[in-house]
Amino acid sequence: MRFFKRRIHKAVSDLDTVEISEQDGVRFLHLGNDTVQSAMRLSDPNGLELSYTRAMLGFLLLVAPPENVLLLGLGGGSLAKFLYQRLPETKLVAVEINSQVITAARGFFQLPPDDERLHVVHGDASSYIVEHLGWDAILLDGFDSGCQVESLATQDFYDHCAMALTRQGVLSVNLWGSDPSFEVYLKRIETAFDGRILCLPAERRGNVIVFGFASKPRHAEWEMLRNRAARLEAQLGLEFPDFVDGLRIMNEHDHKGLA
Repeated sequence: MRFFKRRIHKAVSDLDTVEISEQDGVRFLHLGNDTVQSAMRLSDPNGLELSYTRAMLGFLLLVAPPENVLLLGLGGGSLAKFLYQRLPETKLVAVEINSQVITAARGFFQLPPDDERLHVVHGDASSYIVEHLGWDAILLDGFDSGCQVESLATQDFYDHCAMALTRQGVLSVNLWGSDPSFEVYLKRIETAFDGRILCLPAERRGNVIVFGFASKPRHAEWEMLRNRAARLEAQLGLEFPDFVDGLRIMNEHDHKGLA
């Protein structure tokens, strides 16, 4: 499917070319090709239009609401905006290497300006993670031109992510299940977290979210997860009961401690 029905912006950078299009009331961000990197429904600018972004927050089933979150990869700022609006006690830092993406997020996707709760850093995530520690949650969405960024998928990088978390922290990684290297990336995350991982398929075919936990999750029984899912759905408006089903289907054989 091609999304350039109505292109409204194009910016050429030393990295990927940033393009923005609109179709059927939804604004899209593209990097280097017509693959959708981010989306915003114009009638609901702070919502999470893409299912994989909603699934990336599935970790809230298993850990306490984070006090501070590091987002590696900004895109159109969907996750940053949602968390900024819905978790008012949470502080957010987003790291983005492409300055044109930051400009697009602020100019076309209604990402708010920096303040005491939100700070956008123009920089390299692989370097930033080494020098900045103490995160309750790290959300990693490291794609360019539809491909996984190699430097954000090495064993060393995942190891640094694990070391950068607080004792009860969690890493949430967006991967393509059809990527030929998916099993390699999954094994690296599993190694970094000593096997404390869970996988959650997103509604959109292809995306798989991998959660890596610094320590064993607090909410580890399915009945407890279902009860927590109902509360989170009422609070945040996301399909947490479906996330429980997805977690169980994808993990019950490999993670019997959660059954």
